[in-house]
Amino acid sequence: MKEKTRRIELLDELRGFAILAMIIHHTFYDIGFVLGLDWGYTVFDKLCVLQPVFWAIFIVISGICSRLSRNTLKRGAIVFAAGLGVTLVTAVIMPKMGITGAEIYFGILSCLGVCMMITGLLMPLINKTNPILGMAISAVLFAVFYSISARSLLFGLIKLPDSLYQTNWLMPLGIFSDTFESADYFSIIPWFFMFLFGAFLGKYAKDGAFPAFAYKKHSKFLSFIGRNSLWFYLAHQPVIYAILYLVAHIIYLIYK
Repeated sequence: MKEKTRRIELLDELRGFAILAMIIHHTFYDIGFVLGLDWGYTVFDKLCVLQPVFWAIFIVISGICSRLSRNTLKRGAIVFAAGLGVTLVTAVIMPKMGITGAEIYFGILSCLGVCMMITGLLMPLINKTNPILGMAISAVLFAVFYSISARSLLFGLIKLPDSLYQTNWLMPLGIFSDTFESADYFSIIPWFFMFLFGAFLGKYAKDGAFPAFAYKKHSKFLSFIGRNSLWFYLAHQPVIYAILYLVAHIIYLIYK
């Protein structure tokens, strides 16, 4: 955060909550994937209805923090590089270890990294734009393009031509063919508009105009996770996999 800017503890806590919820959600999928227990998939599927809430919290907060960062462009490059690292591990290294089905192409880190870099480049324009107007436009654009991956706009009211979806080269934009699969996927469109909404909202954070309770710490645990969200995201799957594979090995030895 920039110097002389009061830390908004609530943002750390909300981001920590979103990351923790994501870790718990992924754990149920991994229980099904690693241990072969169908109830893990069942619980995972039922919790999917809550996913958009956690996504919205995390992405909007990231947008707010882009307004508080010393160098949004540099930070975006670092996060994008981390996303490429995730792809390297899940799509190249893990399959060579015999672990398939967990490949990640353009996951949350890749998307956030690109959103940060674009926002960094647009920051002079963002600073000149009325924040309420900016949030309104961002919300409208998000709604218009939300269903782009389902080959439509305005939640299905406008159908897009199937010819657009015959290749995966436009996958980062939310346009891909039926052959595309990714264990975690966030396209630039529409999520950039949600990020941009946060960037405009960040004007009030930058001015110290958030409610007083937002600057007070309510949970050290969630705050710690939120402050180290990148590292928790990068580490959670390897740690969960290691634990579950150890459990699977112990079960195998017991019932051998």
